[in-house]
Amino acid sequence: MSRELKPYEKIERSINKKFRKEIWNQFVAAVKRYELVQSGDKIAVCISGGKDSMLMAKLMQMLQRYSETPFELVYLVMDPGYNQINRKKIESNAKLLEIPITIFESDIFEIANNTDRYPCYLCAKMRRGHLYSKAKELGCNKIALGHHFSDVIETTVMAMFYGSQLQGMMPKLHSQNFEGMELIRPMYCIHEESIIAWKNYNDLQFIQCACRFTEACTMCDNGGGGSKRQEVKTIIKQLKRDNPNIEKSIFNSLHRVHLDTFPIYKSHGELHNFLDDY
Repeated sequence: MSRELKPYEKIERSINKKFRKEIWNQFVAAVKRYELVQSGDKIAVCISGGKDSMLMAKLMQMLQRYSETPFELVYLVMDPGYNQINRKKIESNAKLLEIPITIFESDIFEIANNTDRYPCYLCAKMRRGHLYSKAKELGCNKIALGHHFSDVIETTVMAMFYGSQLQGMMPKLHSQNFEGMELIRPMYCIHEESIIAWKNYNDLQFIQCACRFTEACTMCDNGGGGSKRQEVKTIIKQLKRDNPNIEKSIFNSLHRVHLDTFPIYKSHGELHNFLDDY
């Protein structure tokens, strides 16, 4: 007679079985394709408490268990000023998933919430700086963030529509302010709809953002209200009705850039004009 599986074991089985093609295989493909994990790495898996970072933490934990490449993990949670409900939700989800988190405090929400000019940008920038700093203090050489395939597509479209530039989101990059540190995105090839399907299948509830700008939707899947990202989500959803492969086409285009067809492009911070070599 087989024993009853624990909740975290059922969740892991769903990744290995039910969502193997959509989640596990895509995760492993990104790790291998972009060489995100090397022998001897000590990686800070950064957990915000949302569905994306929580799934990433479980995937990284499973990878460490199965991989022949030896590496260390620290499951890092920064509390930027969560209310008690959200703080407890993160802790209970970590316990449910058997993720041994390390929590440290910051006052980011207090600072960001007191500015009316680009508070979300300021919050994100400060979060990353605090995470790099704490990860380096703990002896890590990399931080892992939970950005996924859909984030890559939306960021590319947003940059073109609202930022007047063609700019993608890299699967990994070197930190400019913390020498020797790298940022990796192991969820790079996983679609958000697959993450939501996994969450719903396992009847899991995660926090969303929890700052004063999105407090009303801290337990929803796609917050943001009238944000530009939400606008882009809607646009892409509409385009998919006529072309189901639109996201794949945008993603593939990021891997097939023809610089010779651009009148001006920037590389390593320097602008290059096609007239220079015309």
